[in-house]
Amino acid sequence: MATKIPVTVITGFLGSGKTSIIRHLLQNNQGRRIAVLVNEFGELGIDGELLKSCQICPEDETEANQETNIFELTNGCLCCTVQEEFYPTMRELIKRRDSIDYIIIETSGLALPKPLVKAFRWQEIRNAATVDAVITVVDCAAVAAGTFASDLDAIAAQRQEDDSLEHETPLQELFEDQLACADLVILNKTDLVDSETQAEVLELVKKELPRVVKIVESDYGKLDPSILLGFAAAVEDNLDDRPSHHDTEEDHDHDDEINSTHVILDRTFDPEKLQATLERLAQEQEIYRIKGFVAVANKSMRLVMQGVGNRFDKFYDRPWKPEEAKQTSLVFIGRDLQSSEIESQLVAL
Repeated sequence: MATKIPVTVITGFLGSGKTSIIRHLLQNNQGRRIAVLVNEFGELGIDGELLKSCQICPEDETEANQETNIFELTNGCLCCTVQEEFYPTMRELIKRRDSIDYIIIETSGLALPKPLVKAFRWQEIRNAATVDAVITVVDCAAVAAGTFASDLDAIAAQRQEDDSLEHETPLQELFEDQLACADLVILNKTDLVDSETQAEVLELVKKELPRVVKIVESDYGKLDPSILLGFAAAVEDNLDDRPSHHDTEEDHDHDDEINSTHVILDRTFDPEKLQATLERLAQEQEIYRIKGFVAVANKSMRLVMQGVGNRFDKFYDRPWKPEEAKQTSLVFIGRDLQSSEIESQLVAL
């Protein structure tokens, strides 16, 4: 029987840097033939488009020597839509197993990894693919700010945070479940904190881990592929020591108020003015993540803009293609978002 395709599940909360890590992996794939499944929370497919813009990704997906295939699963959180979307995609990939060396799955920031891993116990998938490892990406700066860590008292003395951060929330449980399922934890965005704070975050993360798990540090997601691939953990056979808040439930429910909305405008923006408006929106509404592409006047390249809380970064990723409209497309993920207010403030710029 042919060797099973190793599958790496990369999970982590919104804005932790999962896509940046995968982009770096694809750009340094060392000849590996990699297929990537991207689970977007929102229908615009921003992360999938970012991965498709990698230098090594062929423009023509019918090329015989194709090295990378990007599949966008946008019908909902993977842990809730395994049968409807993930299973058919995996069946198609299994048919092409002779031309695939690895599969990478990027979950949405709202996904529980354990239900997804359980799908690899299904007979048709089990015979052809195995979960090589679950990798959880942690935003070091966000945890340092007192977000999505269970022991907030350890950093409260050094961080003047709102009292609301000390309460348990469904998002807290997601963070804990993502860590509990990990074979490797990537402490990302370490460049945004000092060494003392980084050490505190490291201890906080260790307290969430139910067993000994390696933790590596990363700036901008730049890690050697040999660190991310080749665990041979067969995670689907080893779920008992990966506890979840939802182990006693047949299914789980996400917070119904968490939603996404998008804005597409046929116009350019001044990046600084746009960022200032987005920062203000993030303060006025409970927005967890902003990401998308911006058209900038007198610039031939597309601007990528991403925001988590009050932290924003932006970079030009590639030139606009001749056949594509130079639109500004932004996705907002948060709680009970007021879509009309978001759009009206952007239109008024």
